Amino acid sequence: MRADRPRLGRTKRAGKLVVAVLLFVALVVVLGTLVPRPLTGEMEFGEAHSDAATRRVLLLYNPIHTDIAFPAEADVLDRLGFLRQAGLPVDHTEVKWIVFGWGGRSFYLETPTWADLKPGPVFRALSVDRSVMHVALAGEIEPHSANVDELLLTERQFDQMLVRALSGFTTSADGNPKLIAGAGYGEFDRFYEGAGYFNALLGCNTWAANVLREGGLQTGWWNPLPVGLRWSLKLHN
Repeated sequence: MRADRPRLGRTKRAGKLVVAVLLFVALVVVLGTLVPRPLTGEMEFGEAHSDAATRRVLLLYNPIHTDIAFPAEADVLDRLGFLRQAGLPVDHTEVKWIVFGWGGRSFYLETPTWADLKPGPVFRALSVDRSVMHVALAGEIEPHSANVDELLLTERQFDQMLVRALSGFTTSADGNPKLIAGAGYGEFDRFYEGAGYFNALLGCNTWAANVLREGGLQTGWWNPLPVGLRWSLKLHN
């Protein structure tokens, strides 16, 4: 029994350490949502908007990822000629939204559904991986769905957000984003080389937050998960 006491002591200390780490992480996540970034904002969120806020952008959430959807309107499509070059039918009348997402190369390309989840992409997402941009065409999206938020922006805010989203691509010598040949989930999406490197702590949701702040919105200081990003948007705007 005496020989077991040091082992039990070490087990208790390890358990307390794990609890302390989890509490610390939870505190950081909560503070990352409650503390606004930047500290002052310039626009309102959702239906509370000024008359000048006439452009729409949608945020699309799943449990781990946030996409940003821009309307498939003429002025937007004029800046997305590289999608036509990749064979995407952006001018089709049923295309209403262009959906952008930034993420880790291995996880994004190799995990189209949860059934495809594998240890390798998860490990690379939790460490460091190259980044990619995903672009998908979408039809009508119900803006009041449970996993969708609608933003109403001024022309300037809309343009700033689109410019910031497009900066997520790595471009070739001709100025066009670098297409990843053969990569995609289906007929209506494409993958491109992304700018920068991916890590789960500074991943797709923090990228989306950067785009939103470029448009004059406040987010939480650090939002690694969609739920924190969504709460912070509603809290601070």
